[in-house]
Amino acid sequence: MALRKPLVMGSSGLPQQLQAGDTLDATVAEVDVITRTSAQALIAGNVVYASSATEVDKARANAVGTSKVIGFAKTAVGAAASVVVQTSGVIALTTGEWDALFGTTGGLTFNTLYFLDPATAGLGTVTPPTTVGQTVVLLGTGLSTTELLIAIEPYILL
Repeated sequence: MALRKPLVMGSSGLPQQLQAGDTLDATVAEVDVITRTSAQALIAGNVVYASSATEVDKARANAVGTSKVIGFAKTAVGAAASVVVQTSGVIALTTGEWDALFGTTGGLTFNTLYFLDPATAGLGTVTPPTTVGQTVVLLGTGLSTTELLIAIEPYILL
């Protein structure tokens, strides 16, 4: 992997290459996570949307209101429990967990797109919805049998 120097805001107010001896005053994170309260019991990997400012619920592509996906539950939790929601990066689960979430066998498939399921809340599918009134929401791309690159797109109403 090549080493690269980031662009930073220089003292003149213009962007410049990071200078030798300078350091960045920021943390680097591979994923973004938020913590909310679950409206109902969730399994690891359930697809969720913000049902209020403090709560998440299982997302579903059968209506606009439940299609505003914000991420994936990192772990299983009971109703009214605090849940960490991964909103970006790569989420890794077991092949069995992905099979339960996306109706697959043997986990995810490399370079396959996954969408929000219109039939069952909190799940995904490899087949995008095609029925008028449903929504198409891209969730991400399979990187391996156990890893999904999160690439949540805004819903498209059919």
